[in-house]
Amino acid sequence: MEVQEQTLNQEETRSKKEPEKKKKKTKGTKNEKFKWWQTLLILSLTLVISVGACYYVSQKYFWSKYDNDRLAEQLDSAKAVAEAKPNDPKSHVNLGYAYFLNGDNEEAVKQYKMALDLDKNYFDAYFNLGLVYNKEDRLNDSVKMAQKATEISPKDYKGFLLKGMSYRKLKMYKDAIEALNEANKLMPANTDIIYEVGRVAEDQGDKKNAEQIYKDALSYDPMYKPALEGLERVAKK
Repeated sequence: MEVQEQTLNQEETRSKKEPEKKKKKTKGTKNEKFKWWQTLLILSLTLVISVGACYYVSQKYFWSKYDNDRLAEQLDSAKAVAEAKPNDPKSHVNLGYAYFLNGDNEEAVKQYKMALDLDKNYFDAYFNLGLVYNKEDRLNDSVKMAQKATEISPKDYKGFLLKGMSYRKLKMYKDAIEALNEANKLMPANTDIIYEVGRVAEDQGDKKNAEQIYKDALSYDPMYKPALEGLERVAKK
C-alpha cells in the first residue's frame, strides 16, 4: 500500500461559534456536548464484524515504527523507483513517505505535489498530504485534502476518517461524528475509527464515554497503543 502518514509545519486555526438560534452548521462549538447515541450509531455495526476482517490504518500509516537502517534502505529504494518511473504518481507518493520517515517533511510534500501534478485525481496523494496538514494542525488545508479524497474515492473510508480527525481538532464535533459515521459504514470494526470517536468524547470532557470507547477499541486489538494512551489520559483528568 502506498498511502502513508506524514507531517508538516504548524498553522493556527480557530473556529467561531454561531448563534444557537441559527440552523447553520456550527463551527468551533466547545460547549457542544457529545451524544452517546451518536457513538452507539457508529459502534453498533462493529459488534457484528469479526476482528479478522479489520484493516487497520494505524498499523500501516499512523503508528508504524522503523529502525534507522531500514529507514535509510527504504529511502534509497524509493529514490531508485522514482528515478526509474518519474511519471508514475505512486512512486512519488512512496518516496514522499520515505522522506517523511527520515524526517524530511519538506521533500515529502514536494513529492506529493509532484504526484498531483502527474495525476490531479490521485487519491493517495491527497490523503497523504491531508495527513501532513492534520498532524501539524494546518486543519483547514487538511479538511480540503480530505474533502477532495472523499470526492475522488467515496467508497474509501480513509478520506472520511481524515475528515473526522480534522473536524475534531477544529472543535467541529458534530461534523466530526458525521464523517466518522461515514467511515464506519465503509469499514466497520476499525480501531482507528473507534479511537477517533473516543477522542471526540475526550475533547468534550466526557471522560466516562471516552473511557468506554477506548475499551471498545481494545476489545478488537488489546495492543492498540493509541487507545491504551487514551485510557491513561482520561484517568489523569
